[in-house]
Formats: sequence, C-alpha cells, structure tokens
Amino acid sequence: MSDRFHLPRAWPQRLAEFQIPLPALLRRAGLPETFFRQEKIVATTAQVFALWRAVRDLTPDPAIGLKMGEEPRFELYHPTTVAAVCSQSFRDALQRIARFKQLTCPQHLRVLTTGDEASVEFIYPEAQEPQPDILADLVLSWVLGIARRGTDGRITPLRLELTRPVNHRPLLESHFGCRVRFKAGRDALVFRNRDLDLPFVTHNEELLAAIGAHLEAELQERHAAADIGHQVKRSLKRSLAGRRPTLQQTAREMGTSVRTLQRRLTEAGITFQQVLEDTRRELARHYLTHSTVDLNTVAYFLGYEHANSFFRAFQGWEGIPPGEWRAQHRTKLSQTA
Repeated sequence: MSDRFHLPRAWPQRLAEFQIPLPALLRRAGLPETFFRQEKIVATTAQVFALWRAVRDLTPDPAIGLKMGEEPRFELYHPTTVAAVCSQSFRDALQRIARFKQLTCPQHLRVLTTGDEASVEFIYPEAQEPQPDILADLVLSWVLGIARRGTDGRITPLRLELTRPVNHRPLLESHFGCRVRFKAGRDALVFRNRDLDLPFVTHNEELLAAIGAHLEAELQERHAAADIGHQVKRSLKRSLAGRRPTLQQTAREMGTSVRTLQRRLTEAGITFQQVLEDTRRELARHYLTHSTVDLNTVAYFLGYEHANSFFRAFQGWEGIPPGEWRAQHRTKLSQTA
C-alpha cells in the first residue's frame, strides 16, 4: 500500500476554525510552509502523525480531537461519511468505511467480533510510531458520531479502550457515554455485537446508490493505478542504483513498449515521474532508517547523479534534511526497542 494520505482541501479551514495558526502548526510539525498549498494535499503517515502532535501542542483544549471528530454540518461530509450515514445499519456503514478508506489513506478500519462484543479500531500499516492520542480521539469520535446519527442516538458503546495513561477520564466518559479502560493494548471502541445491526433511520437508497457508484468507480480507478504503479515501482527498485531511470528503460525492462506503458499510466491517472518520486521516497526512508550507509551512497542508490539533488528532493518530501530525519528516527527506534 502507498504511504499517501490525501487530506481534504477543507482541512486548513477546519483547523483555523479552532484557532490553530497554520504557520506555527507547520513549523512545529517540521513541514514546509507550502504544505497546504499543494494542488492535492498529500502526506505520509509520519507527517500526519506529526501534524496531530503539533495540534495537540498548540491548543490547551483537551477535547480538541473529540470536537474535530464531530461534524454536524452534513454539507461538509466527505463522500465516504455520506455513504456511511446513508447505509442500512451500523455494520453496513462500517463495511463501507473500511472499503472506501482505501481511496484516501493507508488507514484500515478493523472490526473484531468476540462473543457478544464487537470492537472498532483503526490500524496504520505504514506507521513507525504509536498513533497520537488526539488522532485516536478524532477517529473514534467520528465513528461514534456516524453510529449516533444513523440510529438517532440509540447506540451506546460498552467501553472505550485507550493505550494512554489515565487522563481526562470524566471528559472522555461523558463524550463517549461509556467507561474508559486506560493502558489498554489498543485504541478501540467496543459495542454490543447485536447493536451493529441496528437499522439506520438515515438510510437513503437513492443517495447511497449515487454516492456509492461514484466511490466504486474511483476505487476501481485507484486499483488500476495501484496495479500498474506497483509494476513500475518494482521495476524501478531493481534498476535505480547508479543511474537515472527513464520511461524507455523501464518499458524495456518490463517487456512492453513505451507507448503501451505510457497509455496504461495515463489511463490510471498517474505519471512515470510520480511513480519514480514515490519509489525514491520509499527507498530513501528505508535506507535512512535501516542502514548506516552515508548520504552520498543513499543518493547513488536512488539514481541521483548529484547528492545535492537528493538533499533537495528529500527536503521537499519530509520538510527536513535527510541527516536530521535519520537522527530523529534512529532516536525513536532506540526508544521503542
């Protein structure tokens, strides 16, 4: 799975509504000041985690994640949320969320059933560090908001499980309407299994069909892009070291023509340069985290003719120089070892 979160264009506005200054947020998160000016706001899991930690540091409100997870204005809902609210039941809504989350981020919604209980949690397969507490508050509050809206308030969790130490218990128990178990092994909401089948009063078959068809079409396009993108990425990983790869060389190594490869990339809505950058970024993070090779050698492995070109590219990806990034992540790894 590609480590790319596609953040909503309304995200900066939403942060501003909570009096969070964007320049200070980006500085604290270690991201470039142009981050929110991207045509499509794309971030890695590490960058998203850094943003939420920075939000936590910049506001004294302990309920900020809970508040941001709730959105009473239906017109601002993401299509995935609209599809969930229009579903037949809470279980149906969770299945749709799990499916359509693939469109926007490397984040999995996992529902585990044990006896009479069903737990809901979010997994970040690309994460190298624990999920920030504020993000856990937000996503679990978001899921509960969908359940409450869909059932007209008839659904209440059995408990909330959190990995963090005991903190703000009254606030959390009041918001979620259940007891909280701190120092747990996961961040999850636990429901009665039978409650997942409560019908949604907001079920709207016509709207669901329209939104669902759009999301399914986008999902098919994304899968097509992932397929050809992964094929090109595999080829690039075999051929990057010591040379600057070209579309022509990659097509030859994949056993196809330049014209055919270009057509398939175009149909998937991606470019060769995008796949090349994704590949370099992925490999750079791997080399810097899991090897001791010097930065000039990393640049060589990534197919850069000059180390300075790699330094500039990495600064654009992560917002900090590669040496500093390596030092930070080595420290985090040693702390969790």
